[in-house]
Amino acid sequence: MDALCNKEACIEVRDLTMAYGSFVIQHDLSFTVNRGDIFIIMGGSGCGKSTLLRNMVGLQEPAKGHVFYNGASFWDSGPEERKDIMTRFGILYQSGALWSSMTLAENVALPLKEYTRLSRAEIKELVSLKLSLVGLAGFEEFYPSEISGGMRKRAGIARAMALDPNILFFDEPSAGLDPISARRLDELIVELRDSLGATLVVVTHELASIFAIGSNSVFLDAETRTMIAVGDPKKLLVESRDPKIRNFLTRGQPSKNVR
Repeated sequence: MDALCNKEACIEVRDLTMAYGSFVIQHDLSFTVNRGDIFIIMGGSGCGKSTLLRNMVGLQEPAKGHVFYNGASFWDSGPEERKDIMTRFGILYQSGALWSSMTLAENVALPLKEYTRLSRAEIKELVSLKLSLVGLAGFEEFYPSEISGGMRKRAGIARAMALDPNILFFDEPSAGLDPISARRLDELIVELRDSLGATLVVVTHELASIFAIGSNSVFLDAETRTMIAVGDPKKLLVESRDPKIRNFLTRGQPSKNVR
C-alpha cells in the first residue's frame, strides 16, 4: 500500500462502539478525518479519548463498527493487510515511550532497522534528518534522561516519523509540558502537517492546543457515552449552543479570542 490517503476522506469511523466486557465506553461513533486534517479527539476526563485512539490504530478491537482507511475496513482485513496499513502509521504515546537505555538516534533508528533493508549509513542519515526536523540536530547521542520533557516529546515525534507515515497519531502530546514548551510543540505539529502533507489525529484536552492546531474534531461526552459534536473547534466555540461543549471550550469562562 503506497498511501492511506489517496482520497479526501482519509479515515472513516462508522457506527463504532467501544467497550470493556459489558461496560460500554462510547457507542455509535461516526466521523470522517479528511486528508491534511489536524483532527482533535476531545472531551472530559474518562470519556474514552485514548481508547478511541487505540481502536483506530489497531491496539484494541472495537465491540462493533468499522474503521476505514482509504475505503478499506481495518478490522475486517486479514492480518497481513492490517500490518501493511499499520506500517503507514506513526504514533506518539503520552509518555513519549522512548527506550531509556538507547540514545535518541538509536530510538529513532529502531523502526528503520525493523521494517526496512536500509544500510547503516542510510539509517544514520535518515535519523539525523528526522531529528533535525524536530529541532534536535546535534542531540543524536543524548539519552532521554539527559534532555527536557519537551525535547523527549519531540524525539518521540521524530521516531513516529521514521518510516514517513501518511498518518500521525498523538496521544496527549502536551501533557506535562510548561506553556512555552507546549506552544512550541503545537507550532511543530502544524509545521509537520504543512511540510510533510501528513494527516494528524491528536488526543488532547488542552484548550490552547485545541484552538492552535485543530482543523476538525469530535467531542466525546462521558455522560451520554457518545459523540455530541464534530467540526472545527473554533466554529464549535462560536456556533454551538450545547452547554457541555461551550463549558468545555471555555472552561466555564466567557469566550475569548482564540489564538
